[in-house]
Amino acid sequence: MNQRPEESWGRRQGARHDQWQDMRRVAREAVDAGVHWLTGDGTRGPWTRARLKPSGEEVTEADIEVERRITRVLEERTPEIPVVGEESAHPEPPPSTCWLLDPIDGTMNFTRGAPGYALSLAYVTAGTPVLGVIHAPRLGRRWSTGETDTTLPAMPDRVRTLSRAVVGLTGVGRGNPRTARLIGRLYTDAYRVRLQGAMSLDLAAVAEGWLDACVCLGPKPWDVAAGTALVRERGGAVLGEDGRDFTLRSPVLTAGSPPVARRLIAVWESAAI
Repeated sequence: MNQRPEESWGRRQGARHDQWQDMRRVAREAVDAGVHWLTGDGTRGPWTRARLKPSGEEVTEADIEVERRITRVLEERTPEIPVVGEESAHPEPPPSTCWLLDPIDGTMNFTRGAPGYALSLAYVTAGTPVLGVIHAPRLGRRWSTGETDTTLPAMPDRVRTLSRAVVGLTGVGRGNPRTARLIGRLYTDAYRVRLQGAMSLDLAAVAEGWLDACVCLGPKPWDVAAGTALVRERGGAVLGEDGRDFTLRSPVLTAGSPPVARRLIAVWESAAI
């Protein structure tokens, strides 16, 4: 018997749904492996001692071990998909389809005993983050695509002017005149500015609503991929240079309701002068 076109389409849609459910399960299982170790042995002294990478960023043995444990699960469950982690990544851009992993985003907070750090994992296809899991062990919180809180207002319906927006800012570093000008302009133009020290958590905060918007300076793909997927799922804008949709090669990221995200790009561009 010939099957009707609508039956064939329905089966394809069902298979695609099952595939995404499987990918979400893999992502959760992998993050669980990292969280389980980090909240046990991983917070003991020897694992939390920081050293500097050539880039000047801090790293600990806990970062490396969490990456190893999460990567092992991903390679076992999805061997056909490469895993690009912060602590093992090469300088070249990541493949267009891959897992992107930041084992501890906010290492500086982690080494000092502050709660503002998170494990961040994203699945990227065709260069676009489409699935994300962010877990903050000390906050006892997890954010995942596909599990959106429907009681929250859609992001386009939230704050639409920068003058009323609470804005997160990360990646400021030091000694950069443009960054100093940007900070000054944000303190003038935004309602409030918050510097929390973890890009993934700033994006989760925008997705959930306890920040209205955020600016991430010099984002690496593993810093922001999971959060980008979360914000876009909520209907928010995630923009890069020139106010275009953010790509993993952009030197800046803004997120929030579309008008606020666009305004933040304009402020960043104006700080170059």
